[in-house]
Amino acid sequence: MIRAADMLIARRADTRARADFATWKMMAKLNGASSLPAEAQAFLASYRKLLEKMPDAEASEATINLMYKSYYAEMGGAGTAPEVPARPREPAADTGNVTAFRKLPPKPKPGASGPTTKPRLPVALIFACLVVVYVGIRYYLR
Repeated sequence: MIRAADMLIARRADTRARADFATWKMMAKLNGASSLPAEAQAFLASYRKLLEKMPDAEASEATINLMYKSYYAEMGGAGTAPEVPARPREPAADTGNVTAFRKLPPKPKPGASGPTTKPRLPVALIFACLVVVYVGIRYYLR
């Protein structure tokens, strides 16, 4: 019987194996495999050997399975690595390399007039009030 903790480790190991393999495979395509760690180079070498015997999809899955078992043991999984149920993949719509972006609707400005905004006093009225206050203070102090 598989414990929940082991299943959690199995999922993490599977996710890590798939991500690492995709990264390493892309690095190999870009001629950067020599900068990968020795473990990665060993897995890529086994992938190339499997690629001679079977199609790309099967060789990839076999290599990912080897990586998964290695990661499972490395992460502290007990016993043999359990079979991780495959997640259903959504078919990727091939629309090319172009992503269409929509223009967002414009946001209303916070200073715009509306039912909740206060009415603003005109500058001339404020100036007139200041003049009245100044003149009043001058006459009062005489």
